[in-house]
Amino acid sequence: MAPDIKNELATLDLGSQVKKLRVRRSMTLQDLSGLTGLSKPNLSQIENNLVTPPISTLLKISAALGVSIGYFFQESAQEPGVVVVRKEDRYGIAKGPHISHIGYQYEPLAYPRVDKNMEPFIVHMEERSPDDIVYNNHRGEEFLFVLSGVLEFHCGETVVELTEGDSLYFDSATPHGYRGIGGVATALVVIYRA
Repeated sequence: MAPDIKNELATLDLGSQVKKLRVRRSMTLQDLSGLTGLSKPNLSQIENNLVTPPISTLLKISAALGVSIGYFFQESAQEPGVVVVRKEDRYGIAKGPHISHIGYQYEPLAYPRVDKNMEPFIVHMEERSPDDIVYNNHRGEEFLFVLSGVLEFHCGETVVELTEGDSLYFDSATPHGYRGIGGVATALVVIYRA
């Protein structure tokens, strides 16, 4: 993992944020496990910053803890009506070698605003074989617009190849996954939590 990505992850300290919220709500790891469907060992690894959770896992955790996913990415308060994230202020959450099986890196685009119904991201999906796709599901709907490259989208029995300029919209409660084809594919992804 690149040093600048490691620094960004350390600055976010997602695990400590999850643990502080859980403790503040007087919840045990077992309680959080029951609400999210995630195992206690997995939650413990997340809280100790041993693994970085994918978006779908962070969505489940944030819902169980009663906050939006944006809570974990805010750095300072902004006006509630307008949120500006400058290009130079964006940062990525890279999947480290300990969870490289996830196969993507994402950049939150509206992280300063906590109370929102949509979560926009730029997602970079690495090339991988169909057997290596990791499937996720979460409440809500999802929109994807391919910015560059070629990606393959899997949702239930549906498999769709998308190229630059293509888009799709789907119910994200159905297990779904992506993979880059012929290199890294980059897409704008907007998640709406119902």
